[in-house]
Parts: sequence; structure tokens; C-alpha cells
Amino acid sequence: MKAKEKADFLVSYFEQHLPDAQTELHYANPYQLLVAVMLSAQCTDKRVNQVTPAFFQTFPDVYALANATFEEVFPLIKSISYPNSKTRHLIAAAQAIVQQHQGEIPRDVESLMQLPGVGRKTANVLTAVLYEQPNMPVDTHVFRVSHRLGLVPASARTPLKVEQRLVKLFPPDKIHKAHHWLILHGRYVCTARNPKCEICGLKAICNYYQRMERKKAASPAQASSEKKKKRNTSS
Repeated sequence: MKAKEKADFLVSYFEQHLPDAQTELHYANPYQLLVAVMLSAQCTDKRVNQVTPAFFQTFPDVYALANATFEEVFPLIKSISYPNSKTRHLIAAAQAIVQQHQGEIPRDVESLMQLPGVGRKTANVLTAVLYEQPNMPVDTHVFRVSHRLGLVPASARTPLKVEQRLVKLFPPDKIHKAHHWLILHGRYVCTARNPKCEICGLKAICNYYQRMERKKAASPAQASSEKKKKRNTSS
């Protein structure tokens, strides 16, 4: 099955089984989502959601954060991974938004990537989640699942190459949803260790599953062959 056919299968499956997939980060406006996504780098959404209520109470908008000091921000996010650099980036990004964008969160990837601490993945998340733009953020889950399914070739070894492949496979109006589908599938079903293939609805298109099944089928024959070799050697 070609990659485009697999993508069509995936869309059909998730539109039936997970039609309203959304980010698991808690936010009420673009400013809050920007903060949450910046904090989520190499950290779980669950941990971020535990931290952000107090953060947003203390810094309710971009102007409050732009005027904050390191000593005020750091204690609120110290349980998050890389709190020192994230503290500096959050304050600097807020200041740039106030000074360069009149306090409004940019709506395009290129402008967002000019903000301190905002990389391509973060910019893609914001534009896809907030504005349903046809952008594909590639995190570890998307990277893993797209390779296991065979949506992208093994030669696509960087997040950018995976992103470029995926946006060509899905209809433009489905890309922002496909991002959530791939993440959630990787988080709860196609896990890095011990993927739950027995409950996966994508087995029919999954290269990884088919490879594992072939190994299982070959194992009894291989074991029998090894036993015969041992008998012949002992005799």
C-alpha cells in the first residue's frame, strides 16, 4: 500500500473514532498556548498543566510576563525540564511580542520563529491549533508513528523531512487534525516501548506490525531448525 493510501486510511479511521482530537495542553487564549507549548518542550503535557494555573494567575497576559524578572518566573516553572533557559526564553519572547507585535501573538510560522525560544515545532503547533493552518508539528510521537506506519520512508531522518513528507500526504484541511491524531496515537497506543498492537485500529496499514507478525511466524520454524541442528551435532 502506498503512503498516500495509508494516509487516507488513517483519516477515515480517526474521523470515525477520534473526530474531535485536540491538544491536551490547557489554555484559554493564544498567549497561554504559547507559554504552555514553550514549557512542554521535552516535558509532559500533564506536568505543564500542573504548573500553568499558578503561572497564569501571576502573569495573566503577555504584558505582565514582559515586565517579569527571572526571580519571579523561575520558581513557578522550576519543576519543568530546563527551567533556567525556559525562564529566560519566556520573558524574552514576551518582550519581543510587546515591542515588535503590539502585544499580539504572531499568526504565521516565520514570525513566530523569530521569537526567542520558539522553534519550528512550537510555531507549527500554535498555527495549527489556534488557526487550523495546514502545518504539521513533528514531535517524538509523530516521528515514531509515521515511520512505523510507513507514512514516511526510513530515509526521512529529521523532523523537517518528516514534516515535509506528511504535509504532502494529507488534504490541507486535515493536516492540523492529523497532527493530533498521530500524537495521541503515539502517546496512548503506538508507544515507544511495548506498543499496544492488539488494540490498534491501524494494523492493516502498519509496516511495524506486519514486520513483527512475520518474525512471530518465523520463530517456531527457526526454533525447530535449531533443535534439528543440535540433534545432528550431538549424534
